Amino acid sequence: MHDTSLCYIERGDEYLMLHRVKKAVDENAGKWIGVGGGFEEGESPEQCMLREVSEETGLRLSSWRYRGVVTFLSDLWGEEDMHLFTADGFEGELKDCSEGVLAWKKKSEVLTSLPIWEGDRIFLRLLAEDRPFFLLTLRYRGDTLVEAVLDGKKLEI
Repeated sequence: MHDTSLCYIERGDEYLMLHRVKKAVDENAGKWIGVGGGFEEGESPEQCMLREVSEETGLRLSSWRYRGVVTFLSDLWGEEDMHLFTADGFEGELKDCSEGVLAWKKKSEVLTSLPIWEGDRIFLRLLAEDRPFFLLTLRYRGDTLVEAVLDGKKLEI
């Protein structure tokens, strides 16, 4: 099990999204995701998120919320605990990202027309509903979502 942080930076009705198209080996290849990455030694979820946002975007966050923990279980990529954040305050200028292309996308477009993981649709809806802190487990076989459990209750998928 490894730990990561992911942040969806908000600007009005848009999210800053990262189109993962630059890395040779990437479990998220071709997908649109938020900004984040793996913990470094001794980092907290918040420290990891702030560092990753700065490294990947050039932005410095001034307002954010810790929204939940998403556990990914995959037969291809192993296990991951992702600490999920949203941010609505930031300073600085966007820079080029070595992992993909950054773009502001309408929240409705992210859910309906961008290639994202099926499980991401679940937690993005929870964010849109402003659901309090949640625990979500997503089990994948290959690229297929086969099970989703929200706060201990199995979801229909």
